[in-house]
Amino acid sequence: MNKASVTTSVKIWDLPTRVFHWTLVFGIGFSWLSAELGGLWMDWHLQAGILMLALIIFRIIWGFVGSETSRFSSFIKSPARAIHHWQELKDRGTAYYAGHNPLGAWMVVFLLVGVLLQAISGLFVSDDILVEGPLYGLVTESTAGALTSFHHLWFNILLLAALIHIFTIGFYKIRKRTNLIKAMVAGSADWPVEQQPIPDYLSFKSPWLALSIFIVVYAVVHFGLDFLKTL
Repeated sequence: MNKASVTTSVKIWDLPTRVFHWTLVFGIGFSWLSAELGGLWMDWHLQAGILMLALIIFRIIWGFVGSETSRFSSFIKSPARAIHHWQELKDRGTAYYAGHNPLGAWMVVFLLVGVLLQAISGLFVSDDILVEGPLYGLVTESTAGALTSFHHLWFNILLLAALIHIFTIGFYKIRKRTNLIKAMVAGSADWPVEQQPIPDYLSFKSPWLALSIFIVVYAVVHFGLDFLKTL
C-alpha cells in the first residue's frame, strides 16, 4: 500500500438504512423467485409485496427524519451535479462521498419510486385463476388487467435497474477503488486520508426510532389493507 492509498475508517451509514437496503435486496430476489415458482408460493409473494410496501414507506419517512446521510436533502443533487459526476468517472482514483454520490442518488430515487409502484400495482393484480391482490375487488376487471400487465412489465424494468446497480458497484470497486458494498454492510468507509475533508461531523439517529417508525408503518399498511378489502 502506498501513501496515496492510506485510509481512515469513517462511519457513513446508520443501521436502519443498511437493514433497509439488504432487506430490499433479498425482498426483490424472493419476489422474483416466488413468482417464478408460482402455486402456493404466491401467498408468500403477496406477503413479501406488503412488506416491501411498508419498507418503502418507512424509507421515505426516514428520508426526512432519519440520520444525516439518509436524508433526501443531503444526497439528492441537481441533474447538473449528476452529469458532472458522470464525467468524472473516466478518471481513476478513489471517490468516496459522505453518503450517495450525485449520480447514485438518482438511482436510489428511481428504485424507491419503482418498487413503490411495483408494490402498489401488485395489490390489484389477478391471474384469473388463483391469485388476486388484496384490493382486486376495488377496481374494474379492465383496470385490474392493465395493472397486472404493468406489474409484470415493470418488474423486468426493476430487474434491469438492479443489474445496472450491481454493474456500477463493480465499476466503482475496480475503476475507482471504492468499496461500496463494505460501506453498506459495515456502515463505515475506508476514507482516503488525501481526500479532504474527512467527514467527522455526521449525525446519526437512534435505530430504536427507526424500528418504532417501521412497526407503525407496517401496522398501518396491514390493517389498512384489511379495512379496504371490506369496502
